[in-house]
Amino acid sequence: MPRSFGPNQEPPSFEDLFKPIDTLTPSIPCLESRGHRPLQMEFIDQLKALVAFHLEEHKSGRDLLQFLEEDDFAKRVIAPRQGIKKSSFFEAINSRGLEQMFYVFKQLQAQAATIIPKAHADLGELIAIDGSYIETVLSMHWADYSDQKTKAKVHMAFDLNRSIPSRIVLTDGKVDERPYVTELLSRDQTGVMDRNYQSYKNFDQWQAEGKHFVCRLRIDHRKTEISCNPVAEGSIVFYDAVVLLGAKGVNQTKKQVRLIGYRVDHKKYWVATDRFDLSAEQIAAIYKERWEIEKFFAWWKRHLKVYHIIARSRYGLTMQILAGLITYLLLAIYCQNHFGEGVSIKRVRQLRIQIRNELQGIKIAGKNFQNFKEQEASPDLAKT
Repeated sequence: MPRSFGPNQEPPSFEDLFKPIDTLTPSIPCLESRGHRPLQMEFIDQLKALVAFHLEEHKSGRDLLQFLEEDDFAKRVIAPRQGIKKSSFFEAINSRGLEQMFYVFKQLQAQAATIIPKAHADLGELIAIDGSYIETVLSMHWADYSDQKTKAKVHMAFDLNRSIPSRIVLTDGKVDERPYVTELLSRDQTGVMDRNYQSYKNFDQWQAEGKHFVCRLRIDHRKTEISCNPVAEGSIVFYDAVVLLGAKGVNQTKKQVRLIGYRVDHKKYWVATDRFDLSAEQIAAIYKERWEIEKFFAWWKRHLKVYHIIARSRYGLTMQILAGLITYLLLAIYCQNHFGEGVSIKRVRQLRIQIRNELQGIKIAGKNFQNFKEQEASPDLAKT
């Protein structure tokens, strides 16, 4: 027997997925109209539409709008009651709601961090930092990359203990990644980075700011050895020393750095760090965890269709990227609460099927309820 839902009730699984945002609603900064006309889309309408865009794997803004206009689930749960016009939708995405979107992202990230257990609690707060390109169109001049291409870039901090994103910055594709580490990394956290982030000046700056790092170095690095640490026999580690990196009088670090060399499958890795409290093998294990952010980017792009552009302004694209991250955080909280595990495509597909099946139950229950009300109103029908 289908459950008897009210005519305006959401499918229980979608309601459950969206519940962390419902609890935030009273504290979300108010979104106000810039003119005398009332808003065609409230912020929650914008957010639900963009979460649906990622959850349902839509590939364009037009596809999303058709979904909002024609799909029973979208009309009942997501779209504004009065519907939404194309012009109003894109105007909303490209010009308002960014403050609210950042607020929701930050609050959800904090919620997720409290319920997802730490995978590497003994190693401290590990934050992988990396960037990912977004292919854009030539009319997006702000995302200038070359004469023939435009690209934007998402700079992300990714919590390796909980496998969730924690901060982002959106820029054009040509910018240097290294200056954004200071913005993405907090005091006492350990940034885990590849060779693109090697900067002796930044190594000094991060230590002065109380921010730790584990950063792979290019093979042609230069060093002045201060002291050596013993290396265990049979370990993957072949070098562990306290050094000054760079050339004296040119670009040498002012603060001492620990340099570790290790070998995996006949390939040498050189890693610089200021973590003197851990073993060399633990440092090697930390750098290995950096690949989790690469796996996240690949999963996020493939299964939530995050990089299908529906906004061409920097503002609108930031809105879209944040909504994609919010969708992932909602899934992370949902999967942890229900299954005690991380996000997987298996659970996402299961959720999509549940929402559709529950919606069908609502439709059947609603139809039966309407028939019952009609019978009550008609004595002749009631006798039959």
